[in-house]
Amino acid sequence: MPTFDMDPYDGDENNYMPQEDDWDRDMLLDPAWEKQQRKTFTAWCNSHLRKAGTQIENIEEDFRDGLKLMLLLEVISGERLAKPERGKMRVHKISNVNKALHYITSKGVKLVSIGAEEIVDGNAKMTLGMIWTIILRFAIQDISVEETSAKEGLLLWCQRKTAPYKNVNIQNFHISWKDGLGFCALIHRHRPELIDYGKMTPDLYLCLSTLLFYHAFSGAQKAETAANRICKVLAVNQENEQLMEDYEKLASDLLEWIRRTIPWLENRAPENTMQAMQQKLEDFRDYRRQHKPPKVQEKCQLEINFNTLQTKLRLSNRPAFMPSEGKMVSDVSNAWGGLEGAEKGYEEWLLNEIRRLERLDHLAEKFRQKAAIHETWTEGKEVMLQARDFETASLSEIKALLKKHEAFESDLAAHQDRVEQIAAIAQELNELDYYDSPSVNARCQNICDQWDALGALTQKRSEALQRTEKLLETIDQLYLEFAKRAAPFNNWMEGAMEDLQDTFIVHTIEEIQGLSTAHEQFKATLPDADKERGAILGIHNEIAKIVATYHVNMAGTNPYTTINPQDINAKWDKVRQLVPQRDQALIEEHARQQNNERLRRQFANQANVIGPWIQTKMEEIGRISIEMHGTLEDQLTHLRQYEKNIVNYKPKIDQLEGDHQLIQEALIFDNKHTNYTMEHIRVGWEQLLTTIARTINEIENQILTRDAKGISQDQMNEFRASFNHFDRDHSGTLGAEEFKACLISLGFDIANDAQKKTGMMEAEDFKTCLISLGYNMGEAEFSRIMSIVDPNRVGVVTFQAFIDFMSRETADTDTADQVMASFKVLAGDKNYILADELRRELPPDQAEYCIARMAPYAGPDAIPGALDYMSFSTALYGESDL
Repeated sequence: MPTFDMDPYDGDENNYMPQEDDWDRDMLLDPAWEKQQRKTFTAWCNSHLRKAGTQIENIEEDFRDGLKLMLLLEVISGERLAKPERGKMRVHKISNVNKALHYITSKGVKLVSIGAEEIVDGNAKMTLGMIWTIILRFAIQDISVEETSAKEGLLLWCQRKTAPYKNVNIQNFHISWKDGLGFCALIHRHRPELIDYGKMTPDLYLCLSTLLFYHAFSGAQKAETAANRICKVLAVNQENEQLMEDYEKLASDLLEWIRRTIPWLENRAPENTMQAMQQKLEDFRDYRRQHKPPKVQEKCQLEINFNTLQTKLRLSNRPAFMPSEGKMVSDVSNAWGGLEGAEKGYEEWLLNEIRRLERLDHLAEKFRQKAAIHETWTEGKEVMLQARDFETASLSEIKALLKKHEAFESDLAAHQDRVEQIAAIAQELNELDYYDSPSVNARCQNICDQWDALGALTQKRSEALQRTEKLLETIDQLYLEFAKRAAPFNNWMEGAMEDLQDTFIVHTIEEIQGLSTAHEQFKATLPDADKERGAILGIHNEIAKIVATYHVNMAGTNPYTTINPQDINAKWDKVRQLVPQRDQALIEEHARQQNNERLRRQFANQANVIGPWIQTKMEEIGRISIEMHGTLEDQLTHLRQYEKNIVNYKPKIDQLEGDHQLIQEALIFDNKHTNYTMEHIRVGWEQLLTTIARTINEIENQILTRDAKGISQDQMNEFRASFNHFDRDHSGTLGAEEFKACLISLGFDIANDAQKKTGMMEAEDFKTCLISLGYNMGEAEFSRIMSIVDPNRVGVVTFQAFIDFMSRETADTDTADQVMASFKVLAGDKNYILADELRRELPPDQAEYCIARMAPYAGPDAIPGALDYMSFSTALYGESDL
């Protein structure tokens, strides 16, 4: 059941102020007790709901829509609430519950951490807390003792308990307690062994002094003891100052390195050649292998040094160390995150640039080949088209010229596709920002201009021949047939030669197999092509036979085409030569792709083992850090053995790095055999090293705390068990509410009145009495504790900070008052001290340290050379400016 103050009123009846409850401590709620609460609260609600002809079965489910909750409030209050929503949607339910909660609030009830969403979601602990609040407001206020209210009943109880005591007359909760005898009487009634009531007088100071039982230290301590204490404090302070300087230097160096490196990683200036980009990639590999790993170690060491320094400061009761602006651990981590982001983007940019340059080289070579073939074909064509030979030709020659021109037009149309391909390749080179685009554009423009001129000349010559055709009628059909069949066959051979010499680029075995299949299909057409070649050559032989037989004057050439049998045979021989060369190129590429596939599988086999291994080790380290098997030394030994095993695993990481380098050198950009990349493995490995180092450092700091504060192993186990119990997400830290619940579970009474911490009355009856008088679990004291365990305002409490706090609460440490008292001994009970007195009692270096830092004493009893040791003592503990 949640805890509330016994007195729920403050002044008048309408100002109802229940104290904060403990419903957030769901992990402290015993299941059997929770079951009993559900049963009790359900019966109480039904006792009222039956008056309205209804009841509930499940307390957290039946109140979710807010309807029965509003009905319950109307029955117990006798008042009408606002009209409820009848819809079934979540917004309607939240509206109904809010109306009920607003009504409760209007009656002076302060609802703590209870919202409509938790009730609608069926949150059991919030629903039970709300019902308990309703019971306090609408039921407990009706409780009477001999026809009195709850407040009057408490006053009656105090009167009965103090009745036998003289000089005690309790009439109210104000003036009747001013002399303190009422408190003494209540304490003596329940714990008579604690005070002698017979010696009590109506003197508040004497009563309170008797209650608090303080121990006074003797003011006549020896000077040697005081000097030793000061030496100890100053030595700790000097050591801490050196650690702070070391941290500042290391942080500055690391941030400066990051500042210099990030611009280099953010430089995206492209290169024009593959060699230059490969060199950039090699420089990046050197950075990852040689330059970055030492900085990773420095970053880890920086965090370890910071944690160790903070631990020493807490153990020596000094304020937490705050680095210079921009040099916090979080600042270094943020800068490191920026470095990692730039690094990742840089590597991706390098690979993309290499792919782009590779594609550009391929396209540029393809453009040059096609342009050269086209320029060779167009060579002399303009002169031929501009010739005026038809003006003096015979009829047969005119016919031949006409047919020859028709064959040329067919050839011209066949070359149209090549010109379009050349223009498309030039366009793609421009889109990919090819460095030599101006020369490519100029050459492409020349080809296009020449092609337009050829088209115009062809049209002009065709018109001239058609005008002359009516005068010429003789034509040699065999020459025409030869030209018609030779031209497409010649184009086919030229296309075949172009395809056989065409370069290719593939990335998988499937792609090279596709090219091989297409090549085999081409080879299958060669027999039919050879038959076509024989037929064409047969036509030419028939022409030669006719010329020889009939003595035809054909000038020895075919008037309809420039193609001759020698050209056909030469090109056919060239095609036959290129076929085996193409075979060899495909075989070599197939072998290269097989080797690439082997590299992929080799990398994947290792990565698929190393990746899960790193994850497993991270989980094991996490379990070790929260489990309580053996002593801290055993845990430290276990972790160091883990660290050794992890370091011994480094050769496998290096081997994987070697395989990754081979893959990158082979220009392999994907791997379907694994989901792990080298970047994943690197990040995981670095996180693993950082985690084991940080965990070992935490255990070492726990040992340091334990030895410094004299904490037993059982106490450490108890602290760890409580911490783990409230660390719900196993993150190794506690939120503010989790930490508060943990302190309460360990017996801490976090109240607003800080003076109660020095009281000696720890009995349950005295605690009950204090609660009945209005002490609550306020935020002020808890905020003070949070400022100790979380000085950087992160919002969470680590286990190290937790045990530091627990050790401070259970062990004695040096304080500013103790150091001040020691200086007073050295000063002969004066309010100031002289330099000679310091040099006489302290070691030389520490005496000079004090003299240099002590301000001159400015009191009324000051003498020349007097030093103010009081402000110096408070400054050592951060309570004033030094």
